[in-house]
Amino acid sequence: MSNIAITIIGISFIFLMTTLGSAVVFLFKNKISEKANSLFLGFASGLMIAASVWSLILPSIEQSENLGNLDFLPASCGIILGCIFLVIMDKVLPYLLKKDRKSGQKQRLSKSGKLFLAVTLHNVPEGLAVGLAYGNAFIIGEVSAFMSALWLAIGIGLQNFPEGSAISLPMKEQLGSKKKAFLFGTLSGLVEPIMACVGIWLSTSLSHLMPWFLSFSAGAMLFVVAEELLPDAKNSHPSNIGSWGFIFGFVLMMILDVALG
Repeated sequence: MSNIAITIIGISFIFLMTTLGSAVVFLFKNKISEKANSLFLGFASGLMIAASVWSLILPSIEQSENLGNLDFLPASCGIILGCIFLVIMDKVLPYLLKKDRKSGQKQRLSKSGKLFLAVTLHNVPEGLAVGLAYGNAFIIGEVSAFMSALWLAIGIGLQNFPEGSAISLPMKEQLGSKKKAFLFGTLSGLVEPIMACVGIWLSTSLSHLMPWFLSFSAGAMLFVVAEELLPDAKNSHPSNIGSWGFIFGFVLMMILDVALG
């Protein structure tokens, strides 16, 4: 197998798994009950927080070791900037896109919009990570380097399956359409192969910015979980089913991140 073929397989796999995960929404024929919705919202929250910690924040700190005792700085600042970015988007983006036809007042970014934006931002550094790995392999020129990049892509791809379902299932309830929920889930993963290609192109000059990209994405995800998903999970059903969904989602993503990392 040629090095080009290994690269194409790896980049395609990360997108394919997001698409397959998003397709889980079609397995539910009827409207999701309040109890199931609470479970899925909690599950998505657990996935996103675990992904933020193991896939984004910890790698951000590890890649900042050259800063010595200030290795926490890119992660801390990036998280805050990610939260601020979502707040700004919540106020600015709806104003730029449209106004309410009756009142002419600005509309706020919907919950589904925030979820889509946060997961898409999360996929940016993952795509870059795959691209940087392949870019490094092209520089080295050895098959072993390409196989190492492929295993990284496979690990990220396997994580993308539950992430795809984590965005499509809650969005089904927000949008009222399985097809739209699937489409948004798929589009959230489209950024990964695009950024992987960008990562290959910029592999020699972008690596020093990765800690900031990683933590910025983590901040956006954490903000959406705290602002939207967990409150909705609790309000959807009075039981603690949402909390158990959170625990299961967190543990699953932790296992995937540690085992495949």
